[in-house]
Amino acid sequence: MTHTLMTLPFDSSALEPYLSKETLEYHYGKHHAGYVTKLNALIKDTAYEDMELEEIIKEADGAIFNNAAQVYNHDFYFSGMHVEEGTISEDLALLISEEFVSVSALKEAFTEVALGLFGSGWVWLCVNKAGKLVIEAHTNASNPLRSGHTPLLTCDVWEHAYYIDYRNARAEYLEKWWNLVNWDFVSQNLVRAKYIKFPCDENSGACEYVA
Repeated sequence: MTHTLMTLPFDSSALEPYLSKETLEYHYGKHHAGYVTKLNALIKDTAYEDMELEEIIKEADGAIFNNAAQVYNHDFYFSGMHVEEGTISEDLALLISEEFVSVSALKEAFTEVALGLFGSGWVWLCVNKAGKLVIEAHTNASNPLRSGHTPLLTCDVWEHAYYIDYRNARAEYLEKWWNLVNWDFVSQNLVRAKYIKFPCDENSGACEYVA
């Protein structure tokens, strides 16, 4: 199959003043698009050619993994932002209160992890195999799919995500990014996670999906 560049759920200037049109044009139009193009070239005439994106991420390594994961990560990142912040569902609010006490405390903990991630990578809010909310830092292209966790939200902390607008001020970027988080998207991802019967098998990492 041929993987395609996602369509952004907003126009290129919609995230201003937090993320500029120029940033979106480079981040989405150059970096994100480049990963899609490279992935399609790398998987041609290989066993990965007919795989879905998530399957490639779980099976591949090297350049194929890196480009597939970066396509997925960027899809998730851009889908998780919007000019309207949306609503935190009752189920999500309950999990947040159980693990972090409050949304403010969740933001503080997530930001602390993002600031502590050395170099390039991604920070994720996930549901782990025990059905609990966790914050994970992943370097380079890595993401939670290989650990069997269900991602709810991610923030890109590669410098190309913010350097045009904030130079090397990652803390300022993170502060402004919270104004763009689409909580409807996060809540919908939790619904997906609820179809998993927890806990997962400790040895294989396999989970049972239930209706």
